[in-house]
Amino acid sequence: MEKVLVSLPSQLVARMRATIPARQRSKIITHLIEEEVERRERMLYECALAVENDKALQLEMNEWDVTLNDGLNEEPSSSKVKKKKSKPSK
Repeated sequence: MEKVLVSLPSQLVARMRATIPARQRSKIITHLIEEEVERRERMLYECALAVENDKALQLEMNEWDVTLNDGLNEEPSSSKVKKKKSKPSK
């Protein structure tokens, strides 16, 4: 369990204190945040599914597959050249 500091409008805090017993506040806030996180995760999942099922996008992405290994296996020319050790200056 972690403690988190959040800022809330004063009027909301007054209403919360008037209606929610002190020992129930954390549980209720946890429940509300959990619902919101689940809703947003569902939206992201549905968006990812839509992208996966987008046939036009899949065709376009397949066209880019030819670039997957462009230059990734080649060593840069600077790493092939041995550097001379410089003499310490006096």
